[in-house]
Amino acid sequence: MQEEKKERKEKDNTRREKLASYFFDLSKLSFAGLVIGGIVSIKPEMDVTVEGCRVVFGIISTFVLARMGNVILK
Repeated sequence: MQEEKKERKEKDNTRREKLASYFFDLSKLSFAGLVIGGIVSIKPEMDVTVEGCRVVFGIISTFVLARMGNVILK
């Protein structure tokens, strides 16, 4: 009985770590794709507001996803 509880607890911890890792990876992808990609693709003749909105959305989504991963680990 105790062995089953211990095994279940280990599986839950592994799931939690993998889920948190997933959110951290999404956070990194969001940062790379939206923030860095938005900054690099800005050209002088482009409408900066559209790119600026994409960069701001990328920063916000990066923080939200990283926070979700952190909450899952706690």
